[in-house]
Amino acid sequence: MSAGTRFRVIVVGCGGRMGSEVCRLLEAQPDLTLAGGVEASGHKLIGAVLGSGTVSDQFARAVGQADCVVDFSTAQAVAANAGLAAEAGKPYVTGVTGLSEDANDALRRCAARIPLVCAPNFSVGISVLARLVTDAARLLGPGFDVQIVETHHRQKKDAPSGTALRLRDAVNLPASAPRAEPGAILSVRVGDVVGDHAVIFGGPGERLELTHRATSRLAFASGVLAAVRFVRDRGPGFYTVEDVLDHCQPGRLGSGDRGAVAAG
Repeated sequence: MSAGTRFRVIVVGCGGRMGSEVCRLLEAQPDLTLAGGVEASGHKLIGAVLGSGTVSDQFARAVGQADCVVDFSTAQAVAANAGLAAEAGKPYVTGVTGLSEDANDALRRCAARIPLVCAPNFSVGISVLARLVTDAARLLGPGFDVQIVETHHRQKKDAPSGTALRLRDAVNLPASAPRAEPGAILSVRVGDVVGDHAVIFGGPGERLELTHRATSRLAFASGVLAAVRFVRDRGPGFYTVEDVLDHCQPGRLGSGDRGAVAAG
């Protein structure tokens, strides 16, 4: 792709909470083009104008109009969508959570053919939190109990959240623990909470709490756009949000993309 050419992006699940936020942010970018979207058959947005294209229920047809696919559809659709993107040779970015082992295996097979970014959370703050809790767990040692508490809106389907599972791995906690025991993940579903995650370390006479609170989905959408820019110049491979953030200049992700929204 020549310098100065705008990178065309389609958003699968464009009518959902995250999909619509990504679309809104895409339309404010000088180097990216929202080239349309995909929704389930019968969705009220089918046929509506979206960016330079329209909303379709035919992903196989829509992918040909894009240079990159962003997928915020459903856990059941991800494997098939990634497969079609791989067949078309289009980079693929997804933040869908609750994926089965079979779906994760399918994504890794697709990543042998295209650059693919899969992340349960594209927030800069969450990536920093994951690194901090790894250091905290190492420094505090086994004498401290650890508990993870995650809170989301009442309509979130998967529990625990993908982000909580990522934090569990960062702390090196056991894969499962009784709900009330140290090492468990407590999931709370109330109201319209965007996403709160707390990692609590408790030792003799003291407690350390590391918390991230998302107040807007803009925190995630900015990271998605960074991933889109990342795959633009990347070869085939399975990439994480850490790969994306390590590639970004310090401060670039937070200030640049939010500034574009404000200007728009």
